[in-house]
Amino acid sequence: MHLKGIIGYLLTPCDERGRVDHALLEAHVERLIGEGVHALAPLGSVGCLPYLDDGEREAVIDTVIRAASGRLPVLAGVSSLSTASTVRHARYAERAGAAALQLLPSTYWKLTQDEIHAYYREVCQSVSTPVMVYNNPFTTGMDLPVEFLARLAELPNVTMIKESSPDPTKIARLRAACPDRTAVYIGLNCMARTGFAEGAAGWCTASANVSASFALNLYRCAMAGDARGADEWFGRQIDLLNFLMDHGLPRTVAASLRLRGLDSGHLRAPLAPLAPDLEQRLLEILKKMEIAR
Repeated sequence: MHLKGIIGYLLTPCDERGRVDHALLEAHVERLIGEGVHALAPLGSVGCLPYLDDGEREAVIDTVIRAASGRLPVLAGVSSLSTASTVRHARYAERAGAAALQLLPSTYWKLTQDEIHAYYREVCQSVSTPVMVYNNPFTTGMDLPVEFLARLAELPNVTMIKESSPDPTKIARLRAACPDRTAVYIGLNCMARTGFAEGAAGWCTASANVSASFALNLYRCAMAGDARGADEWFGRQIDLLNFLMDHGLPRTVAASLRLRGLDSGHLRAPLAPLAPDLEQRLLEILKKMEIAR
């Protein structure tokens, strides 16, 4: 099974006491479905996965799957520091009805390739749900090479790879090196235009919380072979895409929602709201995009 299109990564909102706000999370799910994204992804980086305990993670998955009600596939983040913990979360998400699982090798000590392969192998042997391998050198400190990612793609239920390397040639090289059954996805916002030109099946992005129509229009143009249109839609959002990455996804997505007049809830400490000067810069970007006043 492959996901296609714009995969919206959900913010995990909290209330004023720091508890996950499930009613607001449901509202975010409903809004993204209404705006036309193709899949939903709770418990990614913008979903503050490392800041949630096990029970909270399970509750977030339950809320998103229940709110989606089968209208869109749900790609659940299940990464954890230990293999055993990741297996537990993967099994829970599978039982809850997730369409696919995303995992990266969460690290404290830098892992060897053999350790990473064993991590993915054990998780894949524990579930039958399709798995998305996630290469993110910015959070793990490791940029997994093409040859190793292709080796991971040989595992039975690895059908997707999300690539967040800034290397502009990597998606094309992955597509050439991996089996035909393996789809490759854009994970780094600034690579969206290049990635679609190189044949990416979709774009995994937190920007959909803020500007879903821009991402969707870029995707539609890319799929239609409209290079000029794709370039235009990418250019219209690149300042926002860079800002989101440069200043931290949870705080910038939350600030963007507020500036658009939407309830973003509160962030989980130690995360704090965006500084006032940066919020003003963000407002100027949103005004230029004509999505804030």
